Amino acid sequence: MASSATICAILSPPSNQSLLLLRGRRSTLLSHRFPTPIRTRKVPVIIKAVQVPTGIVPGKIVETDKLPSDVRDKAMSAVDSFGGRVTIGDVAGKAGLKVNDAETALQAIAADSDGFLEVSDEGDVLYVFPKDYRLKLASKSFRMKIEPFLGKSKSAFEYVIRVSFGTALIASIVLVYTAIITILSSRSDDDNRGRRGGRSYNSGFNLFFRPTDLFWYWDPYYYRRTRTKTNNGMNYIESVFSFVFGDGDPNEGLEEERWKLIGQYISSNGGVVAGEELAPYLDISPNNGTLDDESYVLPVLIRFDGHPEVNDEGDILYRFPSLQRTASSQGAGKKEYVGKRWSDWVAGMNKYFKEEKWAFSKITSSEKAMVIGLGGLNFFGVVILGTMLQSTNITSKSLISFVSDIFPILQIYAASFFAIPLGRWLLLKKTNIEIENRNKARQDRAQLLELPDVLLKRKLLSAKDMAKRTVISNEKIVYSTDRDISDQDFEEKEWDRRLRERN
Repeated sequence: MASSATICAILSPPSNQSLLLLRGRRSTLLSHRFPTPIRTRKVPVIIKAVQVPTGIVPGKIVETDKLPSDVRDKAMSAVDSFGGRVTIGDVAGKAGLKVNDAETALQAIAADSDGFLEVSDEGDVLYVFPKDYRLKLASKSFRMKIEPFLGKSKSAFEYVIRVSFGTALIASIVLVYTAIITILSSRSDDDNRGRRGGRSYNSGFNLFFRPTDLFWYWDPYYYRRTRTKTNNGMNYIESVFSFVFGDGDPNEGLEEERWKLIGQYISSNGGVVAGEELAPYLDISPNNGTLDDESYVLPVLIRFDGHPEVNDEGDILYRFPSLQRTASSQGAGKKEYVGKRWSDWVAGMNKYFKEEKWAFSKITSSEKAMVIGLGGLNFFGVVILGTMLQSTNITSKSLISFVSDIFPILQIYAASFFAIPLGRWLLLKKTNIEIENRNKARQDRAQLLELPDVLLKRKLLSAKDMAKRTVISNEKIVYSTDRDISDQDFEEKEWDRRLRERN
């Protein structure tokens, strides 16, 4: 007698659902909660158990708010790219997320957007989302509503902190030299009174200064703009900040892009790759002279839930089962879908992962000279004022009294104006050497793939032969949480056909 299979859904507590794929001579479809009649089938033998995630039960708590914003946004972008029907591996590979993070994100998004699950006859779990799932999330999540405002507020606050250092230079120069002129004028008046019988003398010097003038060049998107700015020069505030603190990380966001590309590359190569294929895109120790040490692959295995396998020739290859199952038919059935080199797979991409070196500053030579000149002028003024304050009688509630009170702050500022760039220059020099060494090590590994020797070529071909890309079509779905379990009764003929295909 031909064997057949069915599904038994056991709902012990309402929050814990398990699916069992069964095969045998007679079976019974049991439902603990549904008052439907008992249907008979052939006796079941369990061949696979699928645990349905319990986190997708809608409730009062917005599950999406528990996710980090970057994980949520990456997962949602991946869902959109696959048309709203994805496996965990689809999201992990497309977004470069850890497999566990991708699963948690999908469960949370499904819980808040009325998504549902589909289970294939081989136990694969798919997440299906409605077309308006983003609108449903936004209507439930207060956090998603205020995030744009918080982002703008954070950018503005960060810019206030950054720009304050440049504006403080103007304020320091004004205060220091105003105090110096005031002290000199006071001494001149005392001398005139002595010679002219106490007649006072007014030098006519008057200074009007508004603190709001320091924020003339307000720009809370400084970092974002300077990364795309052409060499047309910077204004004063930008020049001071660039000289003291630099222009930000040139590799910002590059780490996330690296994991996305690695995940997509593994997926496109059928979930099986050689360590040499990943080496040009990972952090390779330049001091590691042996090519047999593939410890650099460990972060990839952890992130994408992979494991090593040994082929018939004794070569070690790396399989990523989660990235071998997909809900998308894009690229399926094409021979060239498996085994592409990275440089061919991504048009215009470098053949190895290249980090950008840190630049000390993007300001021009004339701007740098202006900033250094103003900083030197301030430093010289602080030194002169410190000497004058030691021999000056200070009266209360005067400008000199105010300057004297904050003089330690002026000294710290004047010294740090040059100390911070000096320390940063020394640090960047060391950092750039390390970046250059890592880039060189990756480039060397990429050159090995350009002209592989016999052993490496055999290993790459073996990885291609072991690769497998399974598309989970609608015909393979045997259970869906979108429908009542009592309505999901499958014909024995269909089960026989599927089992014969699998066996």
